[in-house]
Amino acid sequence: MLSDIEIAQAATLKPISDIAKKLNIPIKDLIPYGHTIAKLSPACLRDLQDKYNGKLILVTAISPTPAGEGKTTATIGLADALNLLGKKAIVCIREPSLGPVFGIKGGATGGGYAQVVPMENINLHFTGDFHAITAANNLLAALIDNHIHQGNHLGIKDITWRRCMDMNDRALRNITINQQHEYGTGFDITVASEVMAIFCLAESLEDLKMRLGNIQVATDMGGKPILASDLEAQGAMTALLKDAFQPNLVQTLEHTPAIVHGGPFANIAHGCNSVVATKTALKLADYVVTEAGFGADLGAEKFFDIKCRKANLQPDAVVIVATVRALKYHGGADLKELNEENINYILNGINNLKKHINNLHGVFGMQVIVAINHFMQDTQAEIDALITEVEELGCKVVVCKHWANGGAGATDLAHEVVKTLAQAKSTFKLLYKDDASLQTKIEMIATKIYGAASVEFSDKAAEKLALLEKQYAHFPICIAKTQYSFSSDPALRGAPTGHVLFVNELRLSRGAGFIVAICGKIMTMPGLPKVPASHRIDVNAMGNITGLS
Repeated sequence: MLSDIEIAQAATLKPISDIAKKLNIPIKDLIPYGHTIAKLSPACLRDLQDKYNGKLILVTAISPTPAGEGKTTATIGLADALNLLGKKAIVCIREPSLGPVFGIKGGATGGGYAQVVPMENINLHFTGDFHAITAANNLLAALIDNHIHQGNHLGIKDITWRRCMDMNDRALRNITINQQHEYGTGFDITVASEVMAIFCLAESLEDLKMRLGNIQVATDMGGKPILASDLEAQGAMTALLKDAFQPNLVQTLEHTPAIVHGGPFANIAHGCNSVVATKTALKLADYVVTEAGFGADLGAEKFFDIKCRKANLQPDAVVIVATVRALKYHGGADLKELNEENINYILNGINNLKKHINNLHGVFGMQVIVAINHFMQDTQAEIDALITEVEELGCKVVVCKHWANGGAGATDLAHEVVKTLAQAKSTFKLLYKDDASLQTKIEMIATKIYGAASVEFSDKAAEKLALLEKQYAHFPICIAKTQYSFSSDPALRGAPTGHVLFVNELRLSRGAGFIVAICGKIMTMPGLPKVPASHRIDVNAMGNITGLS
């Protein structure tokens, strides 16, 4: 059996100009990065503004196992399948972070015969977007410390801005800076940074610059906010991000156009690709298939309540990816038991899927289709049991084999999506109103989406909440918590109720325009596992990368 990277390296890619032609993009509007990657020029984006929007299809998933349930693979497979049906479809996803690439999960370009390519480039440096975001973030950090060194005429006292890097490095979570006075700070992974969030939510270079200037980096002796604009940082930061801000065009193994741009983590950030990429895709195709990270309690909720709210997007349908192995996991199976047939575990774990469906349809008003991502070890008895359970929930359900068969393995899903869009209209609504208090917003997410009984705040978080309510009550909430459970405890599988969401810390993302609530033991700088994925990665004598997954 070929590995993902072997499949990708065996593929024959088309010149990126050929992919652009499918979208009626002239060559003059491409900024090539080699033969198979290009950025879309600002002129291209401007010329699209008067075109009508296609349908926006969100792909999300149930609460995953540590290996993930193939949500990105399903997103790519569905776009390929829609094109096989003669539809004009484009896949629109986030860029991979090097943290997972070298950590537990590996790359994030899909898998099997449903991948975006060139796989190695996209998973590693790609077009340098994340390096630019890291540089802009750390330039701001350097300007803060330099300002203090040069006399501190702004009276900077309490610095809240943190450095970042796109790598899992737990040793950098907490550090001490030696200036005229010492202060404690740390690093976040780049995908969890506010600059990444701003990059993904901004809709123009002017908007990007304004948001960067609005970043709060510290307070002065009297508690007054110090902004990036006070340090005159926004212009230079925008200069670093100017090229990165242009969306990246690549292709799938089946030559479906793919826009891959931006990449916040959904467990600690808002988890969606850039707004400029999504809105560009909607002007270029009749069907745009996008994704939101991890389970629907995280990625989909933030897609709706942050991205759609701020960008005025109207999603048309949701595909939720479920797997036999994840349902067995939520039904009580150990990781080592997931490849063994056990229908009882599936029946015990179905409540996880049910809760996600109820949230997506009942809370957000979306039309929902369940895609069962088929794994080779799944037995027919397990598949049949799962189909029966889902049908009893009143949901359309389709078994998909895109990993093994590419777009042909997801044509049933594509037919169901097209049929649903034609016959049933989503009545999309947000979870909470802008004018609700921050505490109310957090409590609504916890109780309505997570099934919690209540929310508790640490003394530090409660004090910060009182301050934030005065000026930023209109901001939406970005919950940072484990992806493995509806709760903030990864050990609570299934669909737990009655638990308490414990908020350790609140962070203001003033430029991005939301409040981050850090819950449980989630880390904004992850660590590497005992045996990192990097151990498998190498380069052979021909210069070909091996072991990347």
